[in-house]
Amino acid sequence: MAKKPELTGFIGVGVMGGRMARRLVDHGYPLIIHDVNPAAVKPLAKLGARVARSPRDVADQARTVFASVPTPSILREVVLGANGVIRGSKVKTLVDLSTTGSSVEKELVKALAARGITLVDAPVSGGASGAQKGTLAVMVAGKANAVAGVHDALGVFGKVFIVGTQPGQAQLMKLLNNLLSTSALAMSLEVFVAGVKGGLDADAMVAVINAGSGRNSATEEKIPRSVLTRNFDFGFPVSGARKDIGLAIEECQAMGLPMIVGSAAKQLWDFAYNQGGAKRDMTTLITYIEPWAGVEVRGKAARKPRRRV
Repeated sequence: MAKKPELTGFIGVGVMGGRMARRLVDHGYPLIIHDVNPAAVKPLAKLGARVARSPRDVADQARTVFASVPTPSILREVVLGANGVIRGSKVKTLVDLSTTGSSVEKELVKALAARGITLVDAPVSGGASGAQKGTLAVMVAGKANAVAGVHDALGVFGKVFIVGTQPGQAQLMKLLNNLLSTSALAMSLEVFVAGVKGGLDADAMVAVINAGSGRNSATEEKIPRSVLTRNFDFGFPVSGARKDIGLAIEECQAMGLPMIVGSAAKQLWDFAYNQGGAKRDMTTLITYIEPWAGVEVRGKAARKPRRRV
């Protein structure tokens, strides 16, 4: 008889974390969860997850704790704060699913090691839909025995890629991936605005680009699904994209690389953020470019008349 999974902790059950935690529940993992947003824990609580009062409360009851939080400062507080994971009496392994950069990861691994806690660096890529379907790319770095201990659970989220043995290496991999993704989206949106300004059909542009050398994740998925429909529902905010591209450029510049193209793309994300777009979907970036051209990029799906109810 297979051994029943022991109680597992999960901190941060928002857009990404909530979907990953749900997959663990669906695969038979008993969970104890925490989030500062009371509404975020309700769906999982209805499925049987215990709700903890704090990160420390989670770490007092679970040997393995997953964390999925939005920023480096929040991660520091969750791990090192007065009611942080580091003060838990039972936790032995912390798995960081967040995208926070290698410098923070290195800081945390040192502090946790002093308390006998091992950090596994495991950021994910693939968006909310990938988190829900279990098709994320899970980038992992850490001690071999610690990684082996959580490999099956990470496999519930998607495909696991071991990229190194030192926490921080997976963060670098994730940031480089997101630098490519956010830069490609920014450039692709500029291209579509330019094309429509010049009289091209947006749907035809998608077909041509995706059959040629210009195709990328933006032209294959984000633009057809969320931009040409004008739904703007990809599921990741402008603030998150801006944070990721900023962290990536900081890391690369710290290694002596100027990141000329990435820095140019970041200017567009900064512009959207500073115009009040922080909480808007990342695909709304195009709405900050369109006024300069005096056009609106729409596909056939967005041009269809709505049925009256």
